[in-house]
Amino acid sequence: MSKIEDISTGKNYMAINAGSMDTWKEYSMIHPKNGKTVSGKVFLKEATRATGTEISLDVIPPKADLSYFHIHRKNEETYIILKGHGYFQIDDDCFPVEEGSIIRVAPDGKRNIRNISDTDMIYICIQSKENSLEEYSTDDGERVVHSAKWDL
Repeated sequence: MSKIEDISTGKNYMAINAGSMDTWKEYSMIHPKNGKTVSGKVFLKEATRATGTEISLDVIPPKADLSYFHIHRKNEETYIILKGHGYFQIDDDCFPVEEGSIIRVAPDGKRNIRNISDTDMIYICIQSKENSLEEYSTDDGERVVHSAKWDL
């Protein structure tokens, strides 16, 4: 079974290693709502000590789906397909997805994903509170002077 390993921790960060994508299917967890074992999924909020996002690494086996539709009360989700192809359904809209597809779903969107490929579908899901970003990217960033350790 895959295990998250701490790489480094400091005042302003937490670095972990979740293993190569090929090992993500070895993760398993007990679903907090239905008590069933879910394979190929690991949440990273606690491991990274995140305060504004939940990120999961997910693997759907060939010819399978999540087996349920779901919504969220407050959080939107962004799915980034890294490997495989299939279909994504939101409400009554169903469309093809493949490596490189990125899908944002509002909290009320009834969603599910299906892998139709002969290999594992691997994706990352990022969950954050809808409308919570006030400043982002270059508006929130500020350049600072600091020495790179790898240049020494």
